[in-house]
Amino acid sequence: MVIIYGTITEFMGTAYTGRGIAHKYETLIATSEKTVFLKAPPTNAISNLLKQAAGVFLKRGYDVDRFNNPVEPDNTEAIFVRDLSLFIIQASHPVSLEPTELGGRHHVISFYDAFDTKKLEAQKAEMTAIGQESDEVLSKMLQSMKTALLIHDDWEKVNINRMMWKEHENMIESLKQELFGTMKLHKKSTVSHRIAGSLSVGGSRDYLPSITNKMKRRILMKGLSGTGKSTMLKALGKEAERRGIDVLYGWCGLDPKSVDLVLLPELSVCLFDATEPHDYDPEGPADEILDLVSMCVEDEAAEEKIREISGRYKEKIMDATGYMHAFAQVQSGLRDVIDKAILRSKFDEKAQQLSKWIDE
Repeated sequence: MVIIYGTITEFMGTAYTGRGIAHKYETLIATSEKTVFLKAPPTNAISNLLKQAAGVFLKRGYDVDRFNNPVEPDNTEAIFVRDLSLFIIQASHPVSLEPTELGGRHHVISFYDAFDTKKLEAQKAEMTAIGQESDEVLSKMLQSMKTALLIHDDWEKVNINRMMWKEHENMIESLKQELFGTMKLHKKSTVSHRIAGSLSVGGSRDYLPSITNKMKRRILMKGLSGTGKSTMLKALGKEAERRGIDVLYGWCGLDPKSVDLVLLPELSVCLFDATEPHDYDPEGPADEILDLVSMCVEDEAAEEKIREISGRYKEKIMDATGYMHAFAQVQSGLRDVIDKAILRSKFDEKAQQLSKWIDE
């Protein structure tokens, strides 16, 4: 007897960006046939429950998307079971999300009454102090990321002014012809949105290898900041949509308005930004380089400007990384306090409710 297990693809759940805390959960909630909202205080227990649920689906042969927390990368924020169109999410932390179709596609399991209120009340002063410290560090981290994004915008402007934009446009048109030819599918494109990476403990972290490793063709884009990588990816994604081809967009962890990845599952092709902070090189015959660096005119004065700008940018990213480390420590302490108040029998009862819904 051959047992075929499903596969797991990892994504970043939330991202701590130059525009604040970002996520793409609304689109999953809007399109999933069933969403289960797990409501609870900050705790490690919900992450463990989601990992267990993912394991059940994998053993049943289903493919699962797992969304990780950049503050604690081993913690799972949500899972999405593709073939069942089932989305299960921690809906209180790190972002608060509410159901809009109770009695229909949306279900809620509240774990708040699975915690000993007397134990929590005894730790009220400590939790208040932790909460205040957490807010302060988070504010400093997001301000550093905001400043880093503004500096990065200046970096991009230098390169925008020396970019060969006509050649860039020609490359886009050439790629459209090469990738799609005369293909036009008689259906509406299914469009998915994910976050590919984020500032995390220890610096930038992404899941591009996990996201792209099943593709038969991977196009690694090499280009300087401001050389139109995101513009090109958006144009190719929109062209695929127009032709009825499914598209997955992977959004940037610094600027959530920029795209770092376009994946076309029906063609088994993906294109992604393979330059810092997610610097990747070809790993096999399925990989190829798309060179945008050569479209940037050499200019020593511009290079001198960039050296100064990049120094300021790296300094702010280092500041943000330090604040992220402090934020992670504070959040870990808060979860530890709350986890000690779990009423295990009550929590397990709630977990059984989730298991029942999974089996329906």
